[in-house]
Amino acid sequence: MKTIGRILCITLLAACSTKPDRDLRLFAVGSGSKFTVSGHQETSDGTVWITDTSDVHTPPVFQLAGHWDLSEYSHIKVLLVNGSERDNIQATFRMEGDSQPAENGSLESKKGLKGGETTEWIIPIPSPVNPLILNKLSGMRATPFSIDGVTSTVDPGRVTGIVISFDKWLKGTRLGIKEISAVRGQQIPTPAWFTLSEQEFFPFIDKYGQFLHKDWPGKTKSDADLQADYRKELEAMEKNPGPDDRSQYGGWLNGKRQVATGNFYVHKVDGKWWMVDPDGYLFWSHGVVRVTPSSAVTIIDHRENYFSSLPDTHSQYEAFYKTRDEFLYPYYQSWGIKRTFDFSAANIRRKYGENWQAAYRDMVFRRLQNWGMNTLSAGSGKDIYQEDRAPYCDRIELNTPRIEGAPPHLNVIRDPFHPAFARTFIEQLQDRKGELQSPWCYGYFVDNKLVWGADHDLGRWVLKSPATQPAKKVFVNNLKNRYKTIEALNTVWKSAYKSWEDLLAAQQEPAAGSLTDCADFSAILIDAYFKNVAHLMQQIAPGKLYLGCRYVSVNDRVLRIAAKYCDVLTFDLFVDSLADFNLPDGIDKPVLIGEFHFGAQDRGLFHPGLNPKANQHERGLAYGKYVRSALHNPFIVGTAWHQFSDQATTGRFDGENFQDGLTDVCDRVYPETIDEVRKVGTSLYSLRSGDR
Repeated sequence: MKTIGRILCITLLAACSTKPDRDLRLFAVGSGSKFTVSGHQETSDGTVWITDTSDVHTPPVFQLAGHWDLSEYSHIKVLLVNGSERDNIQATFRMEGDSQPAENGSLESKKGLKGGETTEWIIPIPSPVNPLILNKLSGMRATPFSIDGVTSTVDPGRVTGIVISFDKWLKGTRLGIKEISAVRGQQIPTPAWFTLSEQEFFPFIDKYGQFLHKDWPGKTKSDADLQADYRKELEAMEKNPGPDDRSQYGGWLNGKRQVATGNFYVHKVDGKWWMVDPDGYLFWSHGVVRVTPSSAVTIIDHRENYFSSLPDTHSQYEAFYKTRDEFLYPYYQSWGIKRTFDFSAANIRRKYGENWQAAYRDMVFRRLQNWGMNTLSAGSGKDIYQEDRAPYCDRIELNTPRIEGAPPHLNVIRDPFHPAFARTFIEQLQDRKGELQSPWCYGYFVDNKLVWGADHDLGRWVLKSPATQPAKKVFVNNLKNRYKTIEALNTVWKSAYKSWEDLLAAQQEPAAGSLTDCADFSAILIDAYFKNVAHLMQQIAPGKLYLGCRYVSVNDRVLRIAAKYCDVLTFDLFVDSLADFNLPDGIDKPVLIGEFHFGAQDRGLFHPGLNPKANQHERGLAYGKYVRSALHNPFIVGTAWHQFSDQATTGRFDGENFQDGLTDVCDRVYPETIDEVRKVGTSLYSLRSGDR
């Protein structure tokens, strides 16, 4: 494995210990384990900490070496600590064996840790997979050989190493490793298809886009199943029509009515933040992301052998080689993907008949009303949300010039000092003329999941940009005003610039003494970004809420700046509960949850998503717990489940193939989850008001 930076090797003195008949301790501070760390490392309080110290090297890596026979063990247990107060971390665990070739002897798993969290990570040791089959599978985050998101080709009797890393790319982010053990527990069952030969395994996807080699409750076996399910769902809706205490926009008819402005706005009532609908009714957004018939578009290029019966290109299903999710289509283009098939839309055609588009749109709104949901969130199909039958929001990705000195793989703010910043954003807003005029559109996310880095990183990246970068010109002018002479700056920075022009032209890493000034300018840059977006929103889109940029990882300083300009702060939080969610002291703003979900592997998909649960029953209960915790949190004004329908079994453009839908690839609801959605949705306003 390639590592850059100082390699630290520490041999600890005590002998390895075991727990009789149960656990085998592979690592603990003081256990005699031999490990190396790339990057910065420290040991304290029984924890080895690895820290991300640069935005240009490979992620920090902890490597544990040894020779272990784990054939009698079922799981690995890792005790991890996120040493960052607010930043989330995506950790990767890799177990390696002495199989040849090396790439065929490994087990890998990923896990997200929220800020400050200590977690016991339980990783299954499934049976190793035939590498001849695995090597022919591509374009999927998880394969049919994934158990709880883990795929293994390692012989558990010949394990030689364990590697832990994380990929947050934020300077100062710390991950702590406290203990690693092998656990004797219930053995992981080996599914039948693990023993299939290559000829028996391929193809592994049926005509409906489902996994061929497994059965489960609700699996579609024929077109007749689809029509029968349609009739059954309609009958259930007739018996249970949904809540009747809602305004035309989904607001609360029985709540304290506010001033009607003809647009949505936010307001605090009795110590709790609310949205207010255009007619003045209190509104809490119970929503869902990416409502589209084309949720399961998948790649065909170089994978034709995956599919048992793709339709003839001259049949009535020819169109589904061309239908697409308009929101994600630019990514397919940029990735160079040529041939796709839209399994979800094809199944909707089979289910609803020739006029499937209109029938599906109507069914979407009937479901939302029946389930007590009232919002279509970002990424939904325009032909659906522009029917103006449910409130919606949209997302805009700024097309303005970037900060050229920022690492190209990081999604950072665009240069707010660039002349094209305002012009391009105005054009992007004006392209949405119908939305701007509609009272059903309540607002916009601008950008998505931005990376902020350490306090000084944006300033550093500006200094590493070319002299033509507008933000760099502003930064250098600020420095001139502060230091007056380049010699004075050199004294503080411990640098050797010959002139201000030399500083403007320089693109190398700035001197260590610059970090305070870089941090100060980073704050100026962030302030200008949010201020400019808010000003242009008020100018071009009056009455629409500025919803921020959907944070996954963010620090308090960014939140304090954003709170000055955003109407709502939006977070994507894939956790179990929001009961302990709070904003930094001094910030009192409404909060929207832009994305969350739970998933399981008991219905044919290979990946349980970003917050796995054991089965559909547990998944449904998790939904109820999460949204109830949001309803009881005074800051939160809504949640949006990601997403309406499952992703393709064989993955979308980037391989995501999560079981994250309220409906499956055949447009059949997951009853366990929908039962909880309906329970919460029916009681939405009594729960929010505290009556229940």
